[in-house]
Amino acid sequence: MDKILEGLVSSSHPLSLKRVIVRKVVESAEHWLDGAQCEAMFDLTTRLILEGRDPFQRQVGHQVLEAYARYHRPEFEAFFNKTFVLGLLQQGYHSLDRKDVAILDYIHNGLRLIMSCPSVLDLFSLLQVEVLRMACERPEPAFCARLSDLLTDFVQCIPKGKLSVTFCQQLVRTIGHFQCASTQEKELREYVSQVTKVSGLLQNIWKAEPSTLLPSLQEVFASISSTDASFEPSVALASLVQHIPLQMITVLIRSLTTDPNVKDASMTRALCRMIDWLSWPLAQHVDTWVIALLKGLAAVQKFTILIDVTLLKIELVFNRLWFPLVRPGALAVLSHMLLSFQHSPEAFHLIVPHVVHLVHSFKSDGLPSSTAFLVQLTELIHCMMYHYSGFPDLYEPILDAIKDFPKPSEEKIKLILNQSAWTSQSNSLASCLSRLCGKSETGKTGLINLGNTCYMNSVIQALFMATDFRRQVLSLNLNGCNSLMKKLQHLFAFLAHTQREAYAPRIFFEASRPPWFTPRSQQDCSEYLRFLLDRLHEEEKILKVQSSHRPPESLGCGETSLQEVANKTVLSDTSCANESEKTLIEKMFGGKLRTHICCLNCRSTSQKVEAFTDLSLAFCPSPPMEDLPFQDPASLPHAQDGSLMCTSVPAPAEDPVVYNPAAFVCDSVLNETIGSPPDEFHCPENHTSVPNEPAKILVSKDVPQKLGSEITPSVTDLLNYFLAPEILTGDNQYYCENCASLQNAEKTMQITEEPEYLILTLLRFSYDQKYHVRRKILDNVSLPLVLELPVKRTTSFSSLSENWSVDVDFTDTSENIAKKLKPSGTEETFCPKLVPYVLSSVVVHSGVSSESGHYYSYARNTTGTESSFQMCHQPEPLALTPSQNHLLGRDCPTANMEQDLENKEMSKEWFLFNDSRVTFTSFQSVQKITSRFPKDTAYVLLYKKQNSTGSLNDNNTTSGLWLNGDPPLQKELMDAITKDNKLYLQEQELNARARALQAASTSCSFRPNGFDDNDPPGSCGPTGGGGGGGFNTVGRLVF
Repeated sequence: MDKILEGLVSSSHPLSLKRVIVRKVVESAEHWLDGAQCEAMFDLTTRLILEGRDPFQRQVGHQVLEAYARYHRPEFEAFFNKTFVLGLLQQGYHSLDRKDVAILDYIHNGLRLIMSCPSVLDLFSLLQVEVLRMACERPEPAFCARLSDLLTDFVQCIPKGKLSVTFCQQLVRTIGHFQCASTQEKELREYVSQVTKVSGLLQNIWKAEPSTLLPSLQEVFASISSTDASFEPSVALASLVQHIPLQMITVLIRSLTTDPNVKDASMTRALCRMIDWLSWPLAQHVDTWVIALLKGLAAVQKFTILIDVTLLKIELVFNRLWFPLVRPGALAVLSHMLLSFQHSPEAFHLIVPHVVHLVHSFKSDGLPSSTAFLVQLTELIHCMMYHYSGFPDLYEPILDAIKDFPKPSEEKIKLILNQSAWTSQSNSLASCLSRLCGKSETGKTGLINLGNTCYMNSVIQALFMATDFRRQVLSLNLNGCNSLMKKLQHLFAFLAHTQREAYAPRIFFEASRPPWFTPRSQQDCSEYLRFLLDRLHEEEKILKVQSSHRPPESLGCGETSLQEVANKTVLSDTSCANESEKTLIEKMFGGKLRTHICCLNCRSTSQKVEAFTDLSLAFCPSPPMEDLPFQDPASLPHAQDGSLMCTSVPAPAEDPVVYNPAAFVCDSVLNETIGSPPDEFHCPENHTSVPNEPAKILVSKDVPQKLGSEITPSVTDLLNYFLAPEILTGDNQYYCENCASLQNAEKTMQITEEPEYLILTLLRFSYDQKYHVRRKILDNVSLPLVLELPVKRTTSFSSLSENWSVDVDFTDTSENIAKKLKPSGTEETFCPKLVPYVLSSVVVHSGVSSESGHYYSYARNTTGTESSFQMCHQPEPLALTPSQNHLLGRDCPTANMEQDLENKEMSKEWFLFNDSRVTFTSFQSVQKITSRFPKDTAYVLLYKKQNSTGSLNDNNTTSGLWLNGDPPLQKELMDAITKDNKLYLQEQELNARARALQAASTSCSFRPNGFDDNDPPGSCGPTGGGGGGGFNTVGRLVF
């Protein structure tokens, strides 16, 4: 029968005839045959299957073999034995190579035919050894796929025990050697299918024997981390990722990133190759593992690897966005790489040239999937352009391309950036290690205390959070200049863009420290602030004069040239004539205060306008102030020079309340209560002098009655007290030129020009005459979120300036009050206006005495046109005197509206800046700080004017070029920040490696950043929040 069949298949008869005869041969298998005939038939059919010239011959071989093996099973079992199978696997078949896939197919089919025979067990044992050998020979994908099919159907052939681990490792290595030379779609699909079969086999083995998984993954890493230049592992390894349980991510990444045997070069290679896996079309979770490894490396501060890999692969990841199958994973990895690479714009700028083309391409196809993808991509692009503003030439085409897609809010952008930075990755790999982190979750940068420099740190943070001022400083073109303003710009730029948790302002401290401030000693923050603003103002005036005397090209901006100009140039004492000539300090903090003195004898008046950058607010006196008798002014004790006796004059229609004038003495440095109650005297309503008639000092009932009373005074009360009229008597009598003698006089102060930022200093330190020490007034002061400042604009400044020069004087306003002013007969017409201000920052002094203490500050971002502070919300007005209310011509807003506004503000972000530490807080915490911590009291306040027309730089922000609201940094600054950020990451990495070496023996804990309400905010000294005793009290006084 075998001869007939052999002659038939090789004959030239028609195919249909051959099929009929083959059918007869198959049917004849039911008949009895002896062993020789069966063996001959098995030989023939095996030869047809393995060496058939055409598909027909191979098909005939399969049909006849299966038929005869079914009916003559013992004979086939004897034929298909260990020796025969081993020969096929090791030597091949005649001309057929042993690695031909046809041999595996034949063996696969033969096992199915003898599955019920006892001898199959011997074949299983044989194949367990042979498949391991074949895996070690690195077979081609097609052969490996056929082997996987065989082992999937006959799991008994898979090696067991230790051999199973070895087999999996060898199979992983085999996959690592897979390559597909063809670029044709059909061949590529076949290749992917073959790889999928092999990875599926490994998945089945991992499930059956979990002990094989970890060694297999170690082999995967060994392959992709190889630094052998002659070997490039196949991207087909990506097919294994989808079979790794996601629950193992934490364990595996921890093991990988903390293994001291893994060198940086190997880790870099591994990560790069894992990113290459994004090209594999059917692999799932590749992006998840790549991102997990990136985060793991960030958690152990291996930033050098992250920087190198990001710059090497960011463009490749971006290019994968073009392919729909791998687009979701590629976008996830791209987003993480860009958002975490925050120390430099280098990575983002590598893909910027390709963004517009990609966006236009996906916009044109109109597919819903493309639109959804572009929404995600544009959000990512907006975040990056916000973080790295300052490149309009690069970003304008992108902004135009994505203008039709929604832009995320600034709050969302900040949240995304803060959560994504390398330095924000939580290090859960070793809880005993102290966490070296970058910026806190607030996204703000602290300032390192350089040795009792909290007075500077608190002031700088308050100025930095003054948004308009910060933007103006950052927008200045100061290249080549070595001025103090340049150093402030440098400091602001680092606070905005550094990756460090806290920045050390050493250069700025040395440049801005007043000469009389002893280094490493605590100082008065208000004094420092006043000196700083004065220096910046005078310096800019020098530069203006310098620029007017030198050609622009020869203009030097160094410190030496500034000093020369200062020595040679006599500056005018008059302030700038118009807004364009004002210095930045004048524009942001400068206001004008008009002092008016009326002689109570002859009713002649004199007035003077002075510039100010801050107002010092005295506390109201502590003794009761009701119905006190008046003594003759001559019997009053002598007040110190320059003291103010602040009073308010009610409307003539009201029944006047009599107060002790001596009870209102307020000095620029101290608050004293002096003298005994004097006899009362009365100021006649007709304002004529009545020398022989007693007079009364009339004070507004709105002034708080007692210091330390149950009623908490507010900043509004103190400001009203500051502006209230006062009577100059005794040693404070006014020299009237008209009378040619010292006379009692009435003095009033009115703000004629309001600043953009109103700085208020609360005078909290009084002099104890009995013990000769300066004591701190610990009384709580209510801080209104919004207040209205009464500004009485004059329409006759020109005539006024003819009599009085408007000095730009940045010393305490109260120091100028005792100066004798020239009389002026200028009559002025006032334009009353209430200017609303919103609280921007509060500098707090923590301590019980003037000899020691600590400063920290609360602040929030404020601009001139915040929607939450539109005029529909009623701010807290000053408690005006009746006469002032008459001028304003309207009633004061109710307190309920103010409370509504404060409640809304509770949910807004406030920040607590305590040297290096920055945390979130709330306005409620700001208000309650003194009630919770009695030694912590508000000292310096910054209020931001609310403009209906917007801030100074609206024309820049609305143009779209200042993408994050701040102006673009100059290249010099950006380069310095980028360099320092990279240095910081390297420092973090070195520290992490040093800690890792000691991790086994180190046992420590750290206190997490708690909410600021839990404990006092802190102190420079060892006593903590109160600050008392925290310093050597032998040193210089704080105030």
